[in-house]
Amino acid sequence: MKQIPYWLDTAPPLPDRTGRDLPESADVVVIGGGLTGLSTAYHAARKGAHVVLVEKDKVGSGASGRNGSMCTQGITIGVGEARKRYGQQRARELYDAFREAVDVVEELTQKEQIDCDFNRAGRLGVAYKPQHFEAMKATQRDLAENFDHETTLLSPSDLRTELGSDYYHGALLDPLSAGLHVGKYVHGLAAAAERAGAEIHERNAATGLTRLPDGGFLVETLHGTIRAKQVMAATDAYTDKALPWFRKRLINVGSFIVVTEPLGEERARELIPNARLVVDSKNIGHYIRLTPDHRLAFGGRARFAPSNPASDIKSGDVLKREMAEIFPQLADVRIDYVWGGSVGFSWDRIPHAGEANGMYYSMGYCGHGVQMATYMGRAVAEMMDGHPEANPLRGLGFPKVPVPFYNGTAWFLPFGGAYYKAKDRLG
Repeated sequence: MKQIPYWLDTAPPLPDRTGRDLPESADVVVIGGGLTGLSTAYHAARKGAHVVLVEKDKVGSGASGRNGSMCTQGITIGVGEARKRYGQQRARELYDAFREAVDVVEELTQKEQIDCDFNRAGRLGVAYKPQHFEAMKATQRDLAENFDHETTLLSPSDLRTELGSDYYHGALLDPLSAGLHVGKYVHGLAAAAERAGAEIHERNAATGLTRLPDGGFLVETLHGTIRAKQVMAATDAYTDKALPWFRKRLINVGSFIVVTEPLGEERARELIPNARLVVDSKNIGHYIRLTPDHRLAFGGRARFAPSNPASDIKSGDVLKREMAEIFPQLADVRIDYVWGGSVGFSWDRIPHAGEANGMYYSMGYCGHGVQMATYMGRAVAEMMDGHPEANPLRGLGFPKVPVPFYNGTAWFLPFGGAYYKAKDRLG
């Protein structure tokens, strides 16, 4: 069993981007080589900026290569909560941005010829309990009437044509969400950024920043210092002590995934006949999909513990048991991959982007990072070029941190996890 992300293990090999000499200066320095940073670098370089990206490990080694490889529509907090917080007009603007984000990924893969198995397979939001299905009926009406988005409601009997399981109580099908091979996508986006003129420096962490009195920053790295006119912080769940202001505004939640042995096309299609992306309605839920080579990828929170080799194995055991509850026919299947990673959550469960302390940023994707990181990278490149209106998240500043002396270590997560697991059991 491999303890590395399936998506990175099955992507084409990366070129060696380590040991490169830093230039003395750049128009833009991007900190972080995930999808946010790569998209920012790509779009800013295409606008003519001299862009240098520094990444403390390898591109895609954080959340961008460790996720469920889903590119799904929908606001992180749901349309009802968005309307309650921001009003109908602003909620519609946000919903449209999340919807457009999937289009941006598709357009980018086509324009740059990134072969990453992009497929508008559709997303099945499956109901863990009967009352969740009743709520989906209201959501379907709301989406159609107020957000111009048509979805399909599937009864429990209808769902059997979409899912080889009797575990759930119906579903809401969004036809426009997409799956992709995120490892291939990350590698392809990095190559596209370099073709556009961006420099990528791997294994070269940013260690400190000094704001200059005449504008710009000095960015200190493990292998030198570079002067930047503009800096973009694109570190999300992997924000470290070099960026303390952002670190305390994010909660890093562990998420874990197992991938089975190859099942063969016939057996795989018996599980998810139309290759939908499956996300359940539990508070501590699961995300499920088929891989391009006919395996089942099964992810979830599993345990409220940080990712490390021992923790990942324990979480993988939990996920395998839960997978067998949903798909009893997989009880004896071999698990070939298990890994974990961190998901960046903001305190109000919605992404945030803008300018803080003279630095640009986009973070807190709350599990919607594949599409929103790509989209927001493009938006930040526009913002740095003098177009603040390009930011769909403008005006949604980070909320006040509710935990005194919080510094980015989420010691309270096991307690929150126990609470939400109890809610799942009780109703």
